[in-house]
Amino acid sequence: MLRDPYFLQAVKNTFILVMITVPLSTSIALLISVGLNAIKPLRNLFQTVYFLPYVTNTLAVGLVFMILFKKTPYSDGLINLLVRFFGGTAVDFIDGPYWAKMLVLCIYTIWVVMPFKILILTSALASVKQDYYSAARVDGTSRFRIFRKITLPMISPMLFYLVITGFIGAFKAYSDAVALFGTDLNAAEMNTIVGYIYDMLYGDSGGYPSYASAAAIILFAIVLTITCINLLVSRKHVHY
Repeated sequence: MLRDPYFLQAVKNTFILVMITVPLSTSIALLISVGLNAIKPLRNLFQTVYFLPYVTNTLAVGLVFMILFKKTPYSDGLINLLVRFFGGTAVDFIDGPYWAKMLVLCIYTIWVVMPFKILILTSALASVKQDYYSAARVDGTSRFRIFRKITLPMISPMLFYLVITGFIGAFKAYSDAVALFGTDLNAAEMNTIVGYIYDMLYGDSGGYPSYASAAAIILFAIVLTITCINLLVSRKHVHY
């Protein structure tokens, strides 16, 4: 299996997806949550708006993204229209270059997972005692220092939880790629480890359960290793 080019491609895609989407989605969700926490009157309304994509079917969202990015004989797609408006060249993000397809997959994954992270982080920010902020303001502490020394340590358990679940969820990615590029992910060069396991069991190349089992064990080992590393890091940087 380690000499199978389809498996190596799936591992490459999965790691790229994980390393890009987990830090970006968590960082963006944190910024949005801090902004929502500062808007007291309409906070509940904005929380609901940001949470709506999470309760929408992922395949339906994937189809919308495909329509936005796909280049057809009749239309270049809305995104390409914007690219050309700013002087760029139209790119087929669905059937075109590898980097373009990976870009769409990363954007889609961030869009799907961010609402849940925003909900968790806004709840964590609301639970921070205001006494800490009041004392810091009396001492003339800057906003950035308050955020770095008070806010981040107080919500660090939730951040750690989101990072762990984010890594696990990104390593299990499969339906996202199917929603954008169809079921033949090997031909599109956009397969993931979970997609490879499924193909070995039920896909066109099905009938190789030994390959699927080996890939599942490797996936388990990768997730376990990254989780253990995060647990070790959390001992110094997470404050309970």
